[in-house]
Order: sequence, then structure tokens, then C-alpha cells
Amino acid sequence: MGLELGNSKLDRADLSERIYQKQYNKLAGEYLGYKQSETEKSKEQMEYFSLWLHQIKTPIAAISLILQQNKEVSGQKQMEQELLRLDDYTHMALNYLKLEDVGKELDLEWVSIDEIIKETLKKYSILFIYNKIQLLYQPLEKNFLTDRQWLQVLVEQILSNSLKYTKTGKISIFLENGHTLVIEDTGAGIRQEDLPKIFEKGYTGLNGRLHEKSTGLGLFLSKKICNRLGHGLHIESELGSGTKVYIDFKRPDFQLFD
Repeated sequence: MGLELGNSKLDRADLSERIYQKQYNKLAGEYLGYKQSETEKSKEQMEYFSLWLHQIKTPIAAISLILQQNKEVSGQKQMEQELLRLDDYTHMALNYLKLEDVGKELDLEWVSIDEIIKETLKKYSILFIYNKIQLLYQPLEKNFLTDRQWLQVLVEQILSNSLKYTKTGKISIFLENGHTLVIEDTGAGIRQEDLPKIFEKGYTGLNGRLHEKSTGLGLFLSKKICNRLGHGLHIESELGSGTKVYIDFKRPDFQLFD
């Protein structure tokens, strides 16, 4: 999506509306492709659709504000981050719809975990640079039996969460016991009373309410993906001390989406 900052009289309200309409039309088209009869699942999809439409307005509003201020150097960096958030929200919505397609089979293959990690780091490199977050990662040289596309979505979601709640400090990516991928951050952490509920749809906990950037759907989707792929997903965290996310590839137990 190209945006130009210049001296022309840019109708910023119109620009914001066009960005919103483009993303809306993209998601609406995808939704119609998955539309089913008026079942409980269809109602659940529509609820998420409505929530996404509300959430997507936040980065668009931020972009409009940046354009109004017209600060080309620092503003450009911030705008790139907001556009990345916009892209993430869009893909999260599309992936939610795809997860409900129980007829879609997995494409299982031996996948290099390093390829997945490097692709994800490339996508979010601007956030590491702009927020000056240190990355600790060395090639893991390990392959796992999985679905490449869904594993990519899973790792992106986990890393995106780490970056969202880590304002300074570092993120570490490493392997434990030869079969467990660990993504650890030094971010805000999670309250102990929130941990049992973090995989529930729409649950944001204290951090989500404070940061106003959470739909409470990222970890919900992550859990559904892991259930489908037969991978374990476990989170350890302490408020103010960061979070560790464990993705266990040891025991494949492939399932249908719930």
C-alpha cells in the first residue's frame, strides 16, 4: 500500500476512508467465500467480523494523525508501524475464517524451523529497529513435521505479541529439549490470575486493557492452530518480568478444527 507525503493538498479524511474501505472490501470478499447457513458458527464469525472492523479503525486513525502532522522523518517510521499493525489485523481476521473451514486438509511436510523464524523476523524487522529491541537468536538447524503455512501464522502471532508488549529490552528465540521452540521476551508480562484465561476468545486481561491494542484473539487463534497441528502450546509469565511461550513439536496429534 503506497502513501505519499508531500506538499500537495491531501484530503486526509478521504485517504483514511479509502484505506478503510480497501481493507473492508478485502475481508468482506473473503467472508462471503466462507459464508454458511445461519448456524452458531456463522454467528460467531460475524461477531469476530464486527470486532475486527472496530479494531481496524485504530491504526487508520493513527495514520491520519501522522499525515496531519506531516513530520516526514519520524512520522514515516511510525506510519510504517501502524500499517504493519493494519496488515496484521487483516490477516488475523482472514486466518480466523480459514480456521473454520474444516474441509481444508493440512499440507504436512518436514519444515525448517529456521526458515519460518527468519521469514517472521524479516516481516517484523522494523519493530525491532524502531523500538531498539535486542534479538537473541542463533540458527536452530531443526526440521519438524507440520503445515508450513499454519506454522508461519503461529510463529508470527507469538512474535507479534512479544513485540507488542516489549517496549525495551530483548526477545530470545531458542530450542529446549530438541523439540520445543521457546520465544521469550522481557516485556510487560501477564498477571498470574490472567494466565488460565489467556487462550479464551476475546480475553485481553490487564495488559490488553492498558495498551488498548489487543482484540484478545491472537492467543485464541494460536491455540486453535496448535490443536490442529498437534503441537503443544504453553505460556509462563509474571507481571513485570516478561513472558515465555513454548511450542512443543514432540508429539504430533493432528486434529480437525473445533
